[in-house]
Amino acid sequence: MSWLITGGAGYIGAHVARAMHEAGEGVVILDDLSSGIVERLPREIPLVRGSVLDREVVDHTIAAHDVTGVVHLAAKKQVGQSVEQPLHYYQENVHGLTVLLEAVVKAGVKRFLFSSSAAVYGVPELGLIPESAPCVPINPYGETKLAGEWLVRATGHAHGVSTACLRYFNVAGTATPELADTGVFNIIPMFFDRITRGEAPRIFGDDYATPDGTCIRDYIHVADLADAHLTVARRLASGQDRGDLTVNIGRGVGVSVRELADLVAEVTGYEGTPVIEARRPGDAAKAVASVDLIGDELGWTASRGVREMVESAWAGWQLRHPE
Repeated sequence: MSWLITGGAGYIGAHVARAMHEAGEGVVILDDLSSGIVERLPREIPLVRGSVLDREVVDHTIAAHDVTGVVHLAAKKQVGQSVEQPLHYYQENVHGLTVLLEAVVKAGVKRFLFSSSAAVYGVPELGLIPESAPCVPINPYGETKLAGEWLVRATGHAHGVSTACLRYFNVAGTATPELADTGVFNIIPMFFDRITRGEAPRIFGDDYATPDGTCIRDYIHVADLADAHLTVARRLASGQDRGDLTVNIGRGVGVSVRELADLVAEVTGYEGTPVIEARRPGDAAKAVASVDLIGDELGWTASRGVREMVESAWAGWQLRHPE
């Protein structure tokens, strides 16, 4: 197999690319480098700078590298930005996927793995969220991921492409400091950013119906996420897949925001107290994955805990913020 990884120079994409490359899979990256970083990638992995919106570049890349499978991670993913710029998000995430799938069908590529999100579930009211839970996204980002799943499955059924949609929960940590997340959009980097600037970490709401009053979330180490991609890609390549696999990628373990803040304080040596601010609109009290399906289907389970996520993320943060 030769895999095209779109968005492969990004935080998650670089981990996936490295995991697949180190496992002996043929890999080529397509990335417009709007948020990707070239230095994240081993020199042995070919990199094509371009967008999935550019059909000519996509066609050329697939042909030139004899691509037989695609791992599609390229997307815009900031929830707040999606509310402010819905047209941009639909253009990048849905139209870009359409262009890519058209090229896949034309080239006869028969394996397609789609990076989705737990955002498709919206504000769930279940203890553990199974893949069969209603999908009612509450922001344009989640809508584009759900629309992407529909489009991938429909294309697979119509054109004989084996597909998989992976619904990520909260991704954290890093395999090595050099691959760390450079954004400050997720909770752990947000905590680090406040601490580094001498400000107290913020907790949004402490009056939820949870044991300590703060939201509970499922966190998955990015290295485990990369391993899940490798596992699913190999199932697609084997021809043993059922054609339209959709699975959650998480640990099935809930961690409250206050518990996470305490762990961050322990790892960083921070001695202050988080400040409590008002709830953010749309935050669910609890969102934890049911991970039975991927275990039953593929025998896969996450192996890294939340402490390893925080410790590795802090090492990556310190590399970029030596002061």
